Amino acid sequence: MKKKITALVLLLILCIFFGILLGSVPLSPKSVLRCLMGYDKDTATYTLIHTVRLARVTGACLAGIGLATAGVILQSVMNNALASPNTIGVNSGAGFAVMLALMLGSNYAALIPTAAFIGALLTTLTIFGLACMADSSRTTIILAGITVSSFLNAGINTMKLLDTDISVNLTTFMIGSLSGLTFDTLRIPASAILAAFFLSLFFARSVNVLSLGDDIARSLGLNVTVSRLILLVLSSILSGCVVSYAGLLSFVGLIIPHICRRLFGNDARYLLPCSALLGACFVLICDVLGRVLFSPFELPAGILMSFIGGPFFLYLLLKKKGGRRVNA
Repeated sequence: MKKKITALVLLLILCIFFGILLGSVPLSPKSVLRCLMGYDKDTATYTLIHTVRLARVTGACLAGIGLATAGVILQSVMNNALASPNTIGVNSGAGFAVMLALMLGSNYAALIPTAAFIGALLTTLTIFGLACMADSSRTTIILAGITVSSFLNAGINTMKLLDTDISVNLTTFMIGSLSGLTFDTLRIPASAILAAFFLSLFFARSVNVLSLGDDIARSLGLNVTVSRLILLVLSSILSGCVVSYAGLLSFVGLIIPHICRRLFGNDARYLLPCSALLGACFVLICDVLGRVLFSPFELPAGILMSFIGGPFFLYLLLKKKGGRRVNA
């Protein structure tokens, strides 16, 4: 296990380096290393790295950490392998709240992540409530998520039509993109994402127990209601803060937890940090590919994630177990 985790850390370091190195303006590895060590401060390369690419790489890492960790939590709390911030509409709820805050004239940097968190939390509780009122099958949760997400996306488009002065590129926001990030934009979301991530590590045991089902969790002495509420709040902070600066990035919280379960097992003590590391790598890779595939034009990272995540979602939905399709 230690070797696997070390390999993940090295992969992340490599992805960060290439995230700084590659882009519409090519840089040499030597100049990047010199600028990162504090040399050549008067060069354009130093300015590009420290004002543009480092902020973008940081935002990509935080997005991967936030969405992948939120995906692990949601799948365990809802006991559903298809749950993620994208598939159950949490991202759309955060996006709706962000657009509403902007429409009401909120330009304060601190209020946008707060609005995203509130929107994500209310959407999560709504989906969970709908599932509990009907049944907790995977179909019910996913269909409820699709329904709520469609409604919220319609609301986002309506607000943009009603108020053309909203300072958000709606197309980029709906797809998800990491372009144009600055450290000022990331300061508040980064603090919230990192705090929620480290708090989630303290609840790894609760994540493990909740994944066994409510009856078993209660028999093991876990306060199911309180633990579930805390974890839902943490997942809402993680996904909502990512949406506040990166838009509606999709499928990270679905793909990464499943890959990590195959590689590292189901124990949340390893699954949470490993998912965060691999999630950061995944978002960085998608962002770098989006920058270089059609250079000098840029493909938003969210498009590549959708190309990868769509088939993966269908695979999970139709996956067979023991020769029979898994019942929803």
